[in-house]
Amino acid sequence: MNPPAGAAEFLSANGWGGAVISPVAGDASFRRYFRASDGARSAILMDAPPPHEDPRPFIAIAEWLVERGFAAPAIHGVDLAQGLVLIDDFGDVRMRETVDAVPESALRLYEAAIDVLIRLRGHAAGDVPPYDGAVLHREANLLTEWYCPAVGIVPDQAGYDAAWDAVIDVALAGPSVTVLRDYHAENLMLITGGETLGLLDFQDALAGHPAYDLVSLLQDARRDVDPALEAAMLDRYRRITGEGEAFDAAYHVLGAQRNAKIVGIFTRLWRRDGKTRYATLCPRVWGYLERDLAHPALAPVKAWFDANIPAALRGDPMVLSA
Repeated sequence: MNPPAGAAEFLSANGWGGAVISPVAGDASFRRYFRASDGARSAILMDAPPPHEDPRPFIAIAEWLVERGFAAPAIHGVDLAQGLVLIDDFGDVRMRETVDAVPESALRLYEAAIDVLIRLRGHAAGDVPPYDGAVLHREANLLTEWYCPAVGIVPDQAGYDAAWDAVIDVALAGPSVTVLRDYHAENLMLITGGETLGLLDFQDALAGHPAYDLVSLLQDARRDVDPALEAAMLDRYRRITGEGEAFDAAYHVLGAQRNAKIVGIFTRLWRRDGKTRYATLCPRVWGYLERDLAHPALAPVKAWFDANIPAALRGDPMVLSA
């Protein structure tokens, strides 16, 4: 992975001339990341090339979080024309690998992650678009748009829309907070020198229900979360915030919506972009989705799934389409 053409000049202009540039693992987008190392100091160079990427939402949310005392990366340099941003380096220690390697750390790290969300709901939502019913519907439709055709299903789209119409208001009631949207163990960094959780990948933030980021964390598409741990963390959140059964219903409605969306997105990443790894993650996401559908608040949506997608066709779309 070669650095962008203007990287050396950009770094020099921001006080990092002569820094050694090395690649850092990327994500599912067009963004790429590099580490700039200069003796004992280091920073991360984000390459968000236009027109595919626009780093301005990331910059705005990062600054909003830092101003409120959250551990988001500070911005040290920006070149919007090239899509280059220089930010704090939080190191390479992610919550995901730490928990996998040291299972006894899971409880305290997930508690710390829950506590960040509790702090976040103490602030009015930032200047971001609303996570409203139209967006929730559009995202849920990624399942019928991508997954269903991949496994040979012609879905009842009108019935799908009606089923979500019957439950979506549950996910719109309640306080509006800044929803980071990809709040999970691979985007939470253990900042070097301690266990403060550094926040990443929040450029798609919206103003919506606080249960959404809980779902991102506790129904993690990329790693199994023990149902007992999920229940304990939900209990912690509800106990501290005073939330009750209405919040629990919203959690499962948003869980079903998010997991339906992810099944669609992961299928698209495989079929359109050739990223086969994402198809293999779908069985885990289906497991979460089925747990959410069991909640009474999801009865209309569960009925649609039972009528349209047989159990045998809920899994890895790459395998099921073969």
